[in-house]
Amino acid sequence: MLRFIRSLSRDERGVSSLEYAVLGGIIVAALALVGTYIAGSNGTGGIQGLFNTLLTKATNAI
Repeated sequence: MLRFIRSLSRDERGVSSLEYAVLGGIIVAALALVGTYIAGSNGTGGIQGLFNTLLTKATNAI
């Protein structure tokens, strides 16, 4: 039994899948934060409001 536990402690095959899971979680959290920021960055609502604001600013600059 002790030999089995030692072999498990030296086995690194599962480490890469754990790293991918952590990286995936970080990416999902970052996307959620960006989506929240875009949705709340202007009062007109979401990406459509963001593009409307950009279009208005570009039109005024011309």
